[in-house]
Amino acid sequence: MPFVSSRSAVVAATTLSALLLGTAGVHAEEPAHKVSDPDISVAKVMRHLDALQKISDANNGNRAHGTPGYQASLDYVKGKLDAAGYKTSIQEFEFGGKKSWNLIADWPHGGRSGKVLMVGAHLDSVDTGPGINDNGSSVGAILETALTVSAKKVSPSHHLRFAFWGTEEETYIGSTHYVNTLPKSELSKISAYLNFDMIGSPNPGYFVYDQSPEIARHFQAFFDAKGIPTEPATALNGRSDHEPFLAKGVQVGGIFTGSAEVKTPEQAAKWGGTAGEAMDKCYHLACDTPANINQHTLDVNSDAIAAMVWKLGVRK
Repeated sequence: MPFVSSRSAVVAATTLSALLLGTAGVHAEEPAHKVSDPDISVAKVMRHLDALQKISDANNGNRAHGTPGYQASLDYVKGKLDAAGYKTSIQEFEFGGKKSWNLIADWPHGGRSGKVLMVGAHLDSVDTGPGINDNGSSVGAILETALTVSAKKVSPSHHLRFAFWGTEEETYIGSTHYVNTLPKSELSKISAYLNFDMIGSPNPGYFVYDQSPEIARHFQAFFDAKGIPTEPATALNGRSDHEPFLAKGVQVGGIFTGSAEVKTPEQAAKWGGTAGEAMDKCYHLACDTPANINQHTLDVNSDAIAAMVWKLGVRK
């Protein structure tokens, strides 16, 4: 996620193995109405974060736009999705004289409604750190949700599309490029875009995007059932990849656990943690490693992501 003050403005073929996995006649799909919300394993999500940290360690400590670390991060996520039977594509763009890429993964089963549920998170880090909470936490959670769709062989009512954006840290360049180059006929099929940016902060808050009351209500019901109070995610207004979709009239939703915002005594009373300290003291720093992650919060929010995918895309 970029700083508030930041405002600077490979086409890839699907592998043969992915095609075989995605189109095999033995794909025994389970009817959507029989599929319960999955319990996403936080241990599996953490394994993705460990992999992103190793990539950063091997590439000057970051996974930033235009770097080998970003390219390796994309290759890691794409490899997992290809092996799970997704149809992946890479959208190339340029910013600041450097090339970057969005990774788009489409689940090739179901979609009888004709609508698309799109779920996204930015894959890049800043150049000053590995970006594990910002935003490996969300990448790992939506990647594991996508892999769970495959493992459960669901036939969703909506077409499911997962996006991993490049160059968000320069004010959501990759997602803006995607939205601006998507034909209007395709944009109109997107029933909702769910964005996730920092969901494992060490001194967390529980914030819900409030731009779409209907989607916010579904997230609220999830957290209410767990006895977790929430607040509107106003700190993310104008700061993440949902903004280009919102500008085009697409319904957006998401959750956020806080960055450099200081936790108030009132917030500490209802969420725990430490008042007077940043929700993520390692925001945009080299210490944003897997050790910076609150695994309980990451676990809850990974399940929230999967629950919304099932609510809005699988069963709807």
